[in-house]
Amino acid sequence: MINSIDVAKAAIKMATSERNEEKTIHEKYKAENILTAAVDVGGNVNDSIHKIMERALVASKRMNIIKDCHIHDGAVVGAAREAIMQVAVKANGLSVGGKIGIARGGDHVIVCIFMNIGLLHLNEVAIGLGHRSIPQDNI
Repeated sequence: MINSIDVAKAAIKMATSERNEEKTIHEKYKAENILTAAVDVGGNVNDSIHKIMERALVASKRMNIIKDCHIHDGAVVGAAREAIMQVAVKANGLSVGGKIGIARGGDHVIVCIFMNIGLLHLNEVAIGLGHRSIPQDNI
């Protein structure tokens, strides 16, 4: 049985990976029955919240992590919003660049946002994590 901690680790690994590592990580977790996706994001955090949620949703559908239905859409968007709000506290009004990692295993859908927050030459790093559940019989 896959637990939420294993799925969270997969989402974090995808969010913190380099572009050239993604395929290897994806295949590793696929062998463990955890589906993954990653997508780059950036811009002013206040102006980008809706785009970040949108990109998480599109990546989830593209990688067949979820089906195209409102229950699945709501789970990913809700988890993405939760993760964004954790990062937005540090990044309010500032430019950010980073990556979203998404993972699904069993009933668990987890979205991780890993961000570099820029302010002149002073950079801060933040990570946010959101979790939702979709029953396996709803796959």
